[in-house]
Amino acid sequence: MIEELYRLSRQFLEIKHSSYRRYFIRTTPLSSRLSILIGPRGVGKTTTLVQMLLDFSQGDRFSPKILYIQSDHFAIGKLSLYEIAEQFQQLGGEWIVFDEIHKHPNWSQELKSIYDTFPKLRVLASGSSALQITKGSHDLSRRALVFRMQGMSFREYLELAHQIELPSYNLNELCQDHATIADKVIKKLDIKKQKIIPEFNRYLQIGYYPYFYEMQNESFYKMTLEQNVHTTIESDLASVYPQLTGISMQKIKELLIFIANAVPFTPNWNSLKSILEIGDLRTLKTYFSHLEDAELIQSLSKSTEKLHRLESPSKIYLNNPNQLYAIASQAPDKGTIRETFFLNMTQQSHEVTLPGDGDFLVNKKYVFEIGGRKKTFEQIRSEKNGYLVCDDLEQGAGAKIPLWLFGFLY
Repeated sequence: MIEELYRLSRQFLEIKHSSYRRYFIRTTPLSSRLSILIGPRGVGKTTTLVQMLLDFSQGDRFSPKILYIQSDHFAIGKLSLYEIAEQFQQLGGEWIVFDEIHKHPNWSQELKSIYDTFPKLRVLASGSSALQITKGSHDLSRRALVFRMQGMSFREYLELAHQIELPSYNLNELCQDHATIADKVIKKLDIKKQKIIPEFNRYLQIGYYPYFYEMQNESFYKMTLEQNVHTTIESDLASVYPQLTGISMQKIKELLIFIANAVPFTPNWNSLKSILEIGDLRTLKTYFSHLEDAELIQSLSKSTEKLHRLESPSKIYLNNPNQLYAIASQAPDKGTIRETFFLNMTQQSHEVTLPGDGDFLVNKKYVFEIGGRKKTFEQIRSEKNGYLVCDDLEQGAGAKIPLWLFGFLY
């Protein structure tokens, strides 16, 4: 059995290996014996885990010290993860990856047993964004470190698309030195005979998921993204929440389509319950929660609200701009695209809420107003740390910052 798993592992390592390294592997050292990487479908979790395994073996996919397991592969059958780990470590194995861990029954119990029994074994696992390590009686919160990975930043898109290297910047650097930073990026693109605004517009449509690089046809990219959304609901959510029925999943899809064509909006629970013919408010709010857990939507609350944002969210958005182009039944509004991008980029490592004036309050300090290049300071003129974030702008000045630069936060 273990010989066949080694064969499959080497095959997967060869197929899934990529030379481009996402922000996560560049910035996140995994020191725990049990690390779980979660994130939306299609953002590159598998590729990242493969790179980590090969880093450990110094690029040798035939090393007996590493093993990659696709948890839902038919060859696994009824084998337990524990049995696999036991045989692997008996043969001198040191690093094992369980990909798509949420697809395997009793995964939390098995990971707990592996962690407790084999102290010299390092375990990496990946799972759905909705994965809950505290779920059930096998609480992994004291054993596992959980890391979240999101889609490609605009910076990463440019690196992968044009084979260049670009640094990331923190929020304070962007606010204080954006003109110099923009100039450096633009000059690097000039060498490749590329312009920043057309590249940014393309990224907004087909650049958030790494598979854009293998799928140059825009229609195929959008079809793949739409299919991944269906799989997230029908397979990933169903694995994490087995109580979901076929009818429940259909209602969740209908809710997502409604959101895609209405964003940004403040939900009227009673109205939505009636429109979607959902029996009670608790069920409707649970569906909202599942969509956010799966990172298909993102919600925003006012800076003064202390309740959980899904109890009374002030605004709902799709998770990223690519989704707007792929699943909305009508052409997305440009203002919505801008706000969705800004929120998606900043929420990754910052607290973002709705201010009294302006569009977004970040870290309870910076107020940002989002708009086109002709946007004025009228709405935030009284804000000490107020900034205009403008689309269709190559370089800014003073408190006027190009929108595309917020794609360099990671």
